Amino acid sequence: MKTILFFCGLYAAAFAIFHLLFWKIFRWKTALQPLDVVNRGILQILNCRMVYFFMLVAFICFAYPAELLSSRLGHVLLGGISLFWLGRTIEQFIFLRVRDPRVHLLTVIFILGTILFALPIFFK
Repeated sequence: MKTILFFCGLYAAAFAIFHLLFWKIFRWKTALQPLDVVNRGILQILNCRMVYFFMLVAFICFAYPAELLSSRLGHVLLGGISLFWLGRTIEQFIFLRVRDPRVHLLTVIFILGTILFALPIFFK
């Protein structure tokens, strides 16, 4: 199961990097201009906090695998992160109703995160 947690850490780190690239990928310098300064700021701050969260999750998975696997707190944390990805999957269908194959690929990746973080809880 420590191997699974290593992959959980890689998964979280990859999403941190992905979110760091949002400014470039989504051309936020121009794409966010129509928003007022408050909404533009909120969106970017939330994205920065997501990067922090993903890096924290990656660090915990890499540095504390034994604690995640053996403690109730570790299981709660893994379960909470799994539910985070499940919620993100559901939100795809609520907020991103587009017919873009990339959105569907992300949905599959979010389902993978749901499963990946739940596995260590159920298969000790």
